[in-house]
Amino acid sequence: MTAKAPAPQLAQARRIVIKVGSALLVDGAQAALRADWLRSVCEDIASLRKAGTEVVVVSSGAISLARHQLGLMNRRLRLDEKQALATVGQIGLAQGWSEALAKHGLVAGQLLLTPDDTESRERHLNARATLQTLLDLGCIPVINENDAIATSEIRFGDNDRLGARVAQMIEADCLVLLSDIDGLYTADPRTNPAARHIPVIEQVTDDIMAMGGEPPPGYSSGGMRTKLMAARIANRAGAAMVIAAGQAQNPIQKLLDGGLCTWFLPQTDTGSARKRWIGSSLHPKGSLVIDAGAQNALIVGASLLPAGVTAIDGHFERGDLVLIKDAGGNVLGRGLASYTSEECVKLIGHHSEEMEQLLGYRGRDVLIHRDDLVLDQH
Repeated sequence: MTAKAPAPQLAQARRIVIKVGSALLVDGAQAALRADWLRSVCEDIASLRKAGTEVVVVSSGAISLARHQLGLMNRRLRLDEKQALATVGQIGLAQGWSEALAKHGLVAGQLLLTPDDTESRERHLNARATLQTLLDLGCIPVINENDAIATSEIRFGDNDRLGARVAQMIEADCLVLLSDIDGLYTADPRTNPAARHIPVIEQVTDDIMAMGGEPPPGYSSGGMRTKLMAARIANRAGAAMVIAAGQAQNPIQKLLDGGLCTWFLPQTDTGSARKRWIGSSLHPKGSLVIDAGAQNALIVGASLLPAGVTAIDGHFERGDLVLIKDAGGNVLGRGLASYTSEECVKLIGHHSEEMEQLLGYRGRDVLIHRDDLVLDQH
């Protein structure tokens, strides 16, 4: 469960992503920014910049800020109301960060992202180029999800996973999740006095994932489970991740000073940038169920052949992301489909030499090529 390897050192990171949640940034009673706390975080960011570290901020808070202004404090919001509140609150959120950073001579640049901006390879590369240019210019990119154009409840749904996707996108060394808890425990320490703090996690296994509970009440849409999902994404991309308490002022400096936290260690063999993007994708269009023989072949680096596939689920086109599952429904990995779902229905269970006859044309000999496939770690 816990690692014997030493924890990373934040001071050694050259590029970090700091995720700040609504519960830390917004005063729930007043639906206003916690100005003193924000100033202290920007002071920490300025210190990191002086030390040569590039910083990207992922900040929630737009919807929470607008609740008070629009008189929607004490009830569950409809999707259209969330969209409207986001347009109002994002102005104040961006202004708050801009003004607080400006006091340290730093320039903020706002970027609003949707899942399409990370799941589409072309848009992913465009967003990455914009972020790289902002960093080259010495700016502090401040990113939030584009809630105003959300079409389902709710998009990424939490900025933990958005932060992880951004860390993967810009090849960050570390993702910092500032939270209301100082790391991962064996149980909820608020209800179980026997809960033990875990300082280092080598790998986010299914047993570790099982420690994640339901999202907490209130404004925040996250919770420990989404943080563990974020760790999987960030670690798979080669970034360390740390969960640290953020309620006190100067939380980053406290982390640098050795404050209590949980580190999640990065994978050392992360593959190409393309494979990191595939492995971090969040919205598969379907799934392929494979037999034990195909599973063993994938483990040793083979492509996925149609003979080893027993069932498909969902509707997908060529090039779409699909999950690879075993007979029990466990996710083994993910990859880019070489054929549509309709074509896969015709091909599964057949040998590669039969594919041309079944489809009426000659295509690839595999359903997912090994260069387009990433296996999960369990």
